[in-house]
Formats: sequence, C-alpha cells, structure tokens
Amino acid sequence: LSTGEVLKNLNKFYKRKEIQRLGAENGLDARLFHQAFISFRKYIMESSSVSADLHIILNDICCGHVDDLFPFFLRHAKQIFPMLDCMDDLRKISDLRLPPNWYPDARAIQRKIIFHAGPTNSGKTYHAIQRFLSAKSGIYCGPLKLLAHEIFQKSNDANVPCDLVTGEERVYANEDARQAPHIACTIEMCSTNTPYEVAVIDEIQMIRDPARGWAWTRALLGLCAEEIHVCGEAAAIDLVTELMYTTGEEVEVRNYKRLTPLTVLDYALESLDNLRPGDCVVCFSKNDIYSVSRQIEARGLECAVIYGSLPPGTKLEQAKKFNDPDDPCKILVATDAIGMGLNLCIKRIIFNSIVKPTINEKGEKEIDSITTSQALQIAGRAGRYGSSFKQGEVTTMHRDDLVQLKEILNEPVRPVKAAGLHPTPEQIEMFAYHLPDATLSNLIDIFVSLSQVDGLYFVCNIDDFKFLADMIQHIPLNLRSRYVFCTAPLNRKEPFVCTTLLKFARQFSRNEPLTFDWLCRHTKWPLAAPKNIKELVHLEAVHDVFDLYLWLSYRFMDMFPDAVLVRDIQKKLDDIIQVGVCNITKLIRASQSVAAPGTAEIVSEDFPLSRTKRDTRAVSDRHGAKSTEALSVAVDVLGERRAKNLRAYRSATRQEDLKSRGRGSLANRLLREGLLTQEMLRQLESEWQDQHRNGRYGLGSKRDDQSSSKEMGKKKK
Repeated sequence: LSTGEVLKNLNKFYKRKEIQRLGAENGLDARLFHQAFISFRKYIMESSSVSADLHIILNDICCGHVDDLFPFFLRHAKQIFPMLDCMDDLRKISDLRLPPNWYPDARAIQRKIIFHAGPTNSGKTYHAIQRFLSAKSGIYCGPLKLLAHEIFQKSNDANVPCDLVTGEERVYANEDARQAPHIACTIEMCSTNTPYEVAVIDEIQMIRDPARGWAWTRALLGLCAEEIHVCGEAAAIDLVTELMYTTGEEVEVRNYKRLTPLTVLDYALESLDNLRPGDCVVCFSKNDIYSVSRQIEARGLECAVIYGSLPPGTKLEQAKKFNDPDDPCKILVATDAIGMGLNLCIKRIIFNSIVKPTINEKGEKEIDSITTSQALQIAGRAGRYGSSFKQGEVTTMHRDDLVQLKEILNEPVRPVKAAGLHPTPEQIEMFAYHLPDATLSNLIDIFVSLSQVDGLYFVCNIDDFKFLADMIQHIPLNLRSRYVFCTAPLNRKEPFVCTTLLKFARQFSRNEPLTFDWLCRHTKWPLAAPKNIKELVHLEAVHDVFDLYLWLSYRFMDMFPDAVLVRDIQKKLDDIIQVGVCNITKLIRASQSVAAPGTAEIVSEDFPLSRTKRDTRAVSDRHGAKSTEALSVAVDVLGERRAKNLRAYRSATRQEDLKSRGRGSLANRLLREGLLTQEMLRQLESEWQDQHRNGRYGLGSKRDDQSSSKEMGKKKK
C-alpha cells in the first residue's frame, strides 16, 4: 500500500460529514471524534503490520470506498474511550437538567420562600434572623465560619439553644451533646434531610460563585423547612424566582434600603498623611497590605490588619482592636475579606486599588477592575448602623482611580443568571461502576463533558478537585474515601498544606491512625512567634493544616482520633499568629533586611499587582522577566470584557500618563523595562522638588542614599 495514498484517504474519511454524523450517533462528539481519529490514524500509519481485514479495507478505500472504514474506526475509538459502550447510561447519570428532583423531602412539603433584598447595612439579615430566633426550630446557612459563629453566639445569648456546625467544628449548646433545635452552620454543612420550621440562607448572590455556588443551589432547592428566608442582593431575585417556579413555590420579596447614608467623596486621599481615625484602606494583595501598613506605622499611627488567610480568631481580635474606642489603633488595613463576616466601626473606606485578581468560570486567572457588586459590598462597610459613625464615606487612594470608582458604583449590579451545580459522590460512584479503570480525575472530566444542564444552571469549576485527585491518584484508596480527600478545603497554592494532605492520604491508605504525636512531629510543634513575614506565612499554613486535620476528623473519626488535642494547639497557634500580626511592621523590616539586594517582594503571589488598568506597572512572569507591554496587552484584552465604551478613554489616558509623567529618555526606558512605575516616578519628582527647595539636591548623606535605595528596592516588582 502507498503510505501517501492511505494518509490522503484517511484525511478524506475524517472530513466526511456522513462519517461525523455516524460518530455522533455512536457517542463521539466533535472533540472525541477528533481525538479518536488522531489515535486511529497514528495506529495505522505507525504500525508495522495490520490485520488482514483492515488491510483489505485500506486497499479498498484507495479505490474510493472510504465509508467502509467506519466499523474499524469505531472499534478503535471504543478501545481508547471505553465509555462509548455505555454512553446512554452515562448520559442519564450526568443529566443535571432537573436538580429539584434530587431532593424528594423538600418536594414533599409546600415551602414559603421569602427573599430579603437590599444592600449592605440595610437590616435584611437582621429581620431574617429575628424570625429564625422566634421559630421552634431553625437553621442558619452562611458563607463563612465567622458568620455562623456570630449567629451561634447571638442565639445562645438570646436564650435560644443553638449548635454550631462547620466543616472543622461541632459545638453543642447542650452539655450532654444533644442536638439543639437551632443550628448555625457554614452552607456546605447544612442537612437536607432534617425538618425545620425556618431556614435562613445568607448571601444568596453567591449561588453564582464559580467554585462554591453549588452549595447555595443545594440549600435553596433541598432544605426541608416550612419557611426559607433568603438574604442577599436584589440582583438574585429573578433567578431565585425562576428556580422556585420549577419547584412550584412562590417567592415573596421584601426590599430594604440602606439604614445610614453612604457618600462617595469628590476627592481622593492621595497621601497616607491624610488618614483619619475610622479609616480603612482596602488592598487586594498581601504585598500591598504589608507595604501600606508599614508606611502608616512609619507616620506614628497604629493600624490593625485583616486579610483572608488569617485564622478567624486573629481576624476577630484585629477587628476588636480597631473597634475599641480606648485602643490607640484607629486605622484598618484590609483586603476584601472585610466584605462580610466582621462587624467593623468604619467611617471611611479608601480603595488603595480598584483592580483585583480573580478566577473566572473556566478557572482562568484574570486581572480586572472590581465589579459593581464587589465595590458596593466593600464600600457598604462604612458607616455601619449602630456604630459610632452615623454616615459612611468612600474614596480612593489615587485621584485617577476615583473617576473609575464612581463609574463602577453607578453601574447597575449585573443580575445573577445561573446557579452552580457539582457532581455528587453517588453520581461519580455510578460512573466508576461503568468505567472501573478510569481515574477519579478522568471520571470527573467525562462527567462534566457529558453533563447536560438547562439555562438556569452551570457546572462549577472543578480544577481544585482534579488537582487533588491527580495528586493522590497513586495512593490506593477506595473511591468514596478518595472523593472525600479531594473535596478537602485547602489552598492548592500552599505547598506545605498540599504535602500534608498527601501524607494524610498515604498513612490513611495503610490504615495507620493520624495521631496527635504524628501531627506535632510533622508540623514541628511547638512553634515560636514569627521573626519575619515568611515565618508568619508558614504559621498560617500550619493553622490550615490543623483545620485540615479537624475537617477530616469529622469524616474519618477512627483515623483522625485526636481532634480535641489538635483544637487546643490550634487555639495556641492562633494566639501566636495574633502576636505576629500585631508586630507586622517589625516582621516586614526583618524580612527586608535579610532579602537579597534589590529584592523587595515579601510574599510571592500568582497575580501581578497594579494600581489601575491604566498603570504600566510591570508584570513578572514565572521566570521573573518583566514586561510593561505584556501588561498593557493583557489589560486591553480584559478591558474588552467590561464597558467597551470606556476602553478608548482608558487607553488614551494611559498614553497621556506616559507622556506627562515619563519625561526623559531614562524615565521612559525604566518604565518600559518595568523597573519604575508611575507611582514611583511621581514620588521621585516630589522628593526631588522638596530637596531642591531645601538646597539639598545632590548633597544627601550616605544614610539618605541607602534609605532611598531600600525604598526603591521595596517597591520594585
């Protein structure tokens, strides 16, 4: 046979519409058809010999009968894609078009749905909680442990016995560990089998969250309660109404307005010298948190610090410190972690940046301006009702950010369009029955590729699940245990936590209990107070390891038997971390003193930092190379996803910034190479003018030179 002729006819076979239609009828969609053909072509072209019947067909197709090759192609496709033999069954299992039917207990009763809609600080959750407290039984479902703990505390203080249930903790109101009629829990932990009089689902707009949205969908459709009180943004009203229409339940909407006025100021802060008591500077990265907090304390002011990876106890202590009128700490530096879960006495919110790194629905990393929903959630923390500040204010650190912030706040909040779904362990087990040789990661991939959802739903991002599934694939575990390990709540960017999960799984597979002594050896407990930022970050990771142990202890009690002891040392670790955070500026100085010359980045992050989309701040790639042009391109691409009518304006402004501030060939070259930012250039101009006025230009002391070099090193990205 002529190799060239065979290849030409194989490609002709691939392009035939009739063949593609036959493939689709046998379960080969366009992607699988393409992959199967590539494999089939490689098999034929690279085999030294083929079977006699295939050889005859190959000879025939050279005479024009290419369709006769299909049975051999399909046989090969089924060898590499075993699910083709049971495609009908798999499609039925992965059919996600009727999620309400997954909850027969909820469908057996007629539930009353009440939507409390309003902005932050409008009292919507307060009214829902009042009904929760007056009910004979109830469940509160919140997005954070802090929120669940707050309702748990509030209920018991009101003499309404209430249990606390989170992934890592069970606290009973009754001393004999009898279940109380009321429960406050994180939303993933709610029971869809227990009947309640009242259920409260907080922050319902998170039903669209790419990673966790499935938990709100499950609670909304599955909670077995006579009354479901849903709290959140008005943007979710239409979706909730449509979802409840499919269950035959009506939605009563109660609208609330903000209880205290919120004013967007006409001027930016521009300098940390202009800070006042009650100010909160909001940053979107740890590095900015560290930088801003150090600059504040350099001015003789004390500040509290709150960011996402801090333990809940430390966040509460920092919030308490900031709220205490007798404490000298009057300034707060925080990430958007303050958006929910903490009661703070804030007078003015100051956005240090309006650009935030995010993960989109496809699991891809993006850098974009904060959304209207995010801006309102954060800005709304100012002027909380009942605090010492009767009016809230919001502004930005930089003047040119203020215009864009006003545009964002004036835009309507985008309506929530779809609710998240996630495959259940039962569905994956049924898949595994049909595909016994497939890995868990492959099972999930196949499930998602075959799943069918209607327009009201989407399948949540499963990248974290697949990451853990691949990481522990080589460890012999039964499917249900493997699934549980892969749903463990951990940050996959923390190597120490991921390594610990791997060790947990390995020892679990050998049926060796994970004891307190083993965990102490692994974490090198007891631990000392941190001496620099790197040690503080490690302590935060160790705290996450203890959380992971406690989370697993409630799922495999016999294999993780020492939960009580671990909780005790976790509280001690929380205290150690609190000491570190209280001395954070000392840790920053210590970190920079041991850093290599010219190095200033304290904690590596996956996202580059930029003040606004108009900045030309450099973005470091994985190899440390920096390219201002790359950021400009990336920013332009991201800009198209937001308001297109603003893109030309922002691009023009960016070029104008370069022209006006990047004077001189050296400045331009430093900007292009990413060694200088607009912020640094403005500061240098200001310092030069001050020195010139004082007659000190060019005559700075050696100490001044060294200080300037350190400052440049600290800011360089």
